[in-house]
Amino acid sequence: MVQRVDGIQSAEGIAALAAAGVIRTAAPFADDQIQPASLDLRLGARAWRVRASFLPGRTRDVAACLDKLKLHEIDLRQGAVLETGCVYIAELQEGLALPPDLAASANPKSSTGRIDVFTRVITDQAREFDMVEAGYAGPLFAEISPRTFPVLVRTGSRLSQLRFRRGAVRLDDAALARLHATTPLVDAADPSFQGGVAVSVDLSGFDGLIGYRAKRHTGLVDVDRPRSYPASEFWEPLRADGSGTLILDPGQFYILASKEAVQVPPDFAAEMVPFDPLVGEFRVHYAGFFDPGFGHVEAGGTGARAVLEVRSRDVPFMLEDGQIVGRLVYERMAQRPAALYGSAAGSNYQAQGLKLSKHFV
Repeated sequence: MVQRVDGIQSAEGIAALAAAGVIRTAAPFADDQIQPASLDLRLGARAWRVRASFLPGRTRDVAACLDKLKLHEIDLRQGAVLETGCVYIAELQEGLALPPDLAASANPKSSTGRIDVFTRVITDQAREFDMVEAGYAGPLFAEISPRTFPVLVRTGSRLSQLRFRRGAVRLDDAALARLHATTPLVDAADPSFQGGVAVSVDLSGFDGLIGYRAKRHTGLVDVDRPRSYPASEFWEPLRADGSGTLILDPGQFYILASKEAVQVPPDFAAEMVPFDPLVGEFRVHYAGFFDPGFGHVEAGGTGARAVLEVRSRDVPFMLEDGQIVGRLVYERMAQRPAALYGSAAGSNYQAQGLKLSKHFV
């Protein structure tokens, strides 16, 4: 029996879960698959183009839903192109046999969100996306929907990541304020703590650049080929014009950055909370996990901006410099990971400013 304490399980805890059979894999883990506070999930051999997104609900498994909604099956072993505007369900190589005291939650990997690939994890009998209930035993699937660029994926590609959580370990606003007083979480002069630490958008510019807008009708992106694509073929740079504003066009995808430099202390993990309709008709940050050590001095950082993946909804919306666009929630780690984010070669976004995904140069 694996001995666990309350908190987000670290890399060492995840390895112990795998050794105990809590995480079941179709193939041995890759060397860099376990992150400081999460596990990368790998695509399996098969995917299905489906008519519509779905949740199985309490009485069905994913296979039963696929029988009704699938259009055709796709072999991922030699690679396959997933087209924009389509919805796919892919089997994952990892499955779970969670004990009653352990739950899990999923999020897109940072590089997945930054190329506007919308992906969510589904379980059998699921009533929510990206949530795995305590005690769940069964397979995992990924819903994948490229929004801007067609993507090439294959068996073993990693689009999502999973965190394992024991107990209620999210810091409330008072605890956040106390932590910030000893270890600054953001470099704002007067930070807001209300359901998390407020994060605002920087439209003043980074050497005159405020962000990027994705181009339409581009070539495809191979998700497993970093530093392989000229940014100019996929992105339009947005220059600061002195107004401190940006009007978001409906249906367009933007990469922006937070005004605050963020830090995640080694004993904590953070997550950008989902879109809040009260702040405007747009969605910010598809990929929300921030690992222990992100932007932290112990991991070679001095604060790092949160890159914001932004999509307006049905109407044009004007963002203003310094406008709050999201909130970071912090959770206690069960153990401090031996290797923090940024201390290993696989950390692509430590000390980042305004940065596209690792695929572009």
